[in-house]
Amino acid sequence: MGSSSGAAGGSMLACGVCPHGCRLHEGSFGICGARTVRSGKVASLSYGQATSLALDPVEKKPFARFHPGSMILSYGSYGCNLRCSFCQNSDISMVDAAGSLPTHFMSPENLIERAIELRAQGNIGVAFTYNEPFIAPEYLMDAARRARGEGLASAAVTNGYVAKPVWDEALPHLDALNIDLKCFSEEGYRLLGAPGGLAVVKRSIETALEAGVHVEVTTLVVPGFSDDEELFERECAWIASLDPSTPLHISRFFPAYRMIGAQPTPPAVLGLFQSIAKRYLAHVYLGNV
Repeated sequence: MGSSSGAAGGSMLACGVCPHGCRLHEGSFGICGARTVRSGKVASLSYGQATSLALDPVEKKPFARFHPGSMILSYGSYGCNLRCSFCQNSDISMVDAAGSLPTHFMSPENLIERAIELRAQGNIGVAFTYNEPFIAPEYLMDAARRARGEGLASAAVTNGYVAKPVWDEALPHLDALNIDLKCFSEEGYRLLGAPGGLAVVKRSIETALEAGVHVEVTTLVVPGFSDDEELFERECAWIASLDPSTPLHISRFFPAYRMIGAQPTPPAVLGLFQSIAKRYLAHVYLGNV
């Protein structure tokens, strides 16, 4: 993984897309592995660098109450600004521009042209997903603007650990968000390398709802990390305090990345969490079961 603290090479610049605020010099990488300094400016290395492109059911994102039954063109690149040991997409999220991951360039214009071509197959728009889309907000917004101009929807699946100015700038261009709420404690977010992360993600959810974007929340129930009943109940109560009609996806963990030797989430735990959530929220879904 690249580093924001490599050998000196000119002045350091702060990246402003997420709360890490990585200080970068020419040729170094931020924590996300996808941002650097080029010609004296912080730049996205992953702009338009596609690792995945697929026409998916919108429910797969997951969205349960955003155009159900429709298809959406899913675009993914590489890199992430969190370090989850249980990452379910580590093959693209935990690599950087120095890696050997095959990519192909897809301009925002080409992406939207492809989305238009797929309308005949039920496509409603574009979803930025698979890795963390907000580490390349320039691409997300460029493509989303074009999608809006063509009457297509734009959705993003994100961890919500995004700097407020970037988040606020992007919201008017987005129609739907699925936001991963990894856990409901600051201690948990510190383990993911994101001090203060819970407060940031809560703010992201709140402001997206206030902006009128369709919001669904996902919590992956990881044994020993996010399976505390009391904390989960607090999470559900908090979401309900914003809008009890907000859909919540309770997702089952399967061994992956640095937790390859762990056990999947026991079905009984998922059932218990579903019953807790239904006490507070109108729309609760189990995923990965």
